[in-house]
Amino acid sequence: MIIIIDGLNRDRFGDVLDVMFQLRARVFGGRLGWDVTIRNGREFDKFDLLDPAYVIGLDKAGHVVSCVRALQTTGPHMLADVFSDILDGEPPMRSATLWESTRFCVDTERLAPDGNMKAVSQATCELMIGSLEFARRSGIEDIVTVIDPVINRVLRRSDNAPYAYVGSAKPMGKVTAMAALLDCTQERIDRVRAFAGIGHDLLLPDDAARALVDLRKAAEYADLPDRVGGVMRKPTQEDVAQYCRELIGAAADPQELEAVYRLMEALAGSGVLAQSALVARDRGARLPN
Repeated sequence: MIIIIDGLNRDRFGDVLDVMFQLRARVFGGRLGWDVTIRNGREFDKFDLLDPAYVIGLDKAGHVVSCVRALQTTGPHMLADVFSDILDGEPPMRSATLWESTRFCVDTERLAPDGNMKAVSQATCELMIGSLEFARRSGIEDIVTVIDPVINRVLRRSDNAPYAYVGSAKPMGKVTAMAALLDCTQERIDRVRAFAGIGHDLLLPDDAARALVDLRKAAEYADLPDRVGGVMRKPTQEDVAQYCRELIGAAADPQELEAVYRLMEALAGSGVLAQSALVARDRGARLPN
């Protein structure tokens, strides 16, 4: 399942983006050894400040399992300002219908803890399809993507081979970086879908994605033990009610408050929160002390 997060819905999915930045830190800073900035376990750079779109893969439980960033090429972008050596002195390509795709990664630790790569392959194809469909629906005609030889082979094996390359490959960290061009045609999307055997719609509406993530968080909270007086125990319903009080008190706007209400309903539905603790959906509503 795929969710698109951009300037229009970013305020609703800050928690999802936070997990995504943690995944990027583990992959690019840890596994690949790229020269990236990591603070507090999160990889974030100046291009994340330029209102990019993020294509993020979720598993059935609502965990972030893959991600990629899409950024316009009409302004600053990585190929022009970070990986310019790849261009061999040529000017960067710029067009309103050409977007840059970077930070493509998949959570292999979650998807393949036993070494079975089937789920990784499926998540990779879903992310490719989601990226292409987002681009096509947004009027983007081509993607330029900075990749390494491993991802290049993955693209080729998935019947998603680049139609051209820009400049030449250059070393970066433990791997080599190269720039490839992909057209965002329905034909390309259909090829990847056929390869992966994916016929259903992958793009989740915002409300469905938010509910899925909230349910996952509710389930995790229900299973989270707490240390009180040196003794591990599960949280009581009063602990959960207090947690919800804190969330309600910290809500900065009606959208955040609505997200808390959805979480409370999920908790109540699973029996973790008493039904009597639910409150009316009112901006001034507060759980009783």
